[in-house]
Order: sequence, then C-alpha cells, then structure tokens
Amino acid sequence: MSDLATMNVTVAPVDKFREFLLTKKMRLTPEREAVVTAIYASHEHFDADQWIDSLAGHKGTMLASRSTVYRTLNLLQEAGLIRKVARANDREVYEHDYGYPQHDHLICKKCGEMIEFPNEMISGFLETIAAEHGFRMSGHRLEVEGICADCSRPPVRSHRKLDMI
Repeated sequence: MSDLATMNVTVAPVDKFREFLLTKKMRLTPEREAVVTAIYASHEHFDADQWIDSLAGHKGTMLASRSTVYRTLNLLQEAGLIRKVARANDREVYEHDYGYPQHDHLICKKCGEMIEFPNEMISGFLETIAAEHGFRMSGHRLEVEGICADCSRPPVRSHRKLDMI
C-alpha cells in the first residue's frame, strides 16, 4: 500500500490511454478499457500474473484474455501510464506512472516489501548534477535494494532448559 497521495490530473487515465491509442491508429476496446479501469481502481504494486489470477477469481470471469491483458500492459507502459519497478522476490511488478507524484523505492531483497518515499532533496540533487552536465532531466527512478526493518531483526528464539543453566 502506498502513502503517496494521488495528484489531480486533467485527463482521466482511460481518456489518456484512448488518446495514446489514437496516435497508434488503435482503438480503446471494452477489454482494454476494463484493464485500465481495474488497474487504476487502487494504487497497489502488482505482479501481472497474480493480478490476472485475482481478477478471474474475484469476478468469476476474465475481463479480457491473458494475452490481451499483457498486450494492454505493454501499451500502458509505452503510453507512460504504468511502469515496471525492480523485481521484488523474483517477480517484476508494475505501478502507476500517471497521476502520482515523483517518488523512489526501498526494496527488501528478503521479503519483497516495497517502501515508496518522495524526497525533494534527492530530486534537487539530481537536477543540480544534470544541469552541471548540460542535461535536461525529465524525471528519475531510484530503487534502493537492501533488507527492511522486519527482516533485519534477530530471530526470536525460545530458551531451552539447558540454556538456562
């Protein structure tokens, strides 16, 4: 779950996707629209296979075929509406890239937890570096890998009677 607030956008994700598809001479089918609507119903990171399986289990019927969902995910990524985030627990996950503020990630390599955090100092630092090199920055991605607080704790072990002597 994310603590990041959504940003007010002038164009809804479905409409933004429709506009993108028109540039590719494609149309927004009911299946594609259902996928976009389902993805933007919550701001959760999601693994494509797990997400597809949960949709099928929830509704009893699929919104679209598995291949249509995967093609739509690729198109959504190309449109800048979603993006892939580093693997967490050997699975690639997606997140919204439209309607949410710039943020970075701490990723636990043990349990896969992803902690999102915005940080203006990091953004400012990167803009300064980009300017020093004559580079026009349009955004950044920072994914820090490590071990979360829960996984860093020493295991709780019970004492055996012999240990107490």
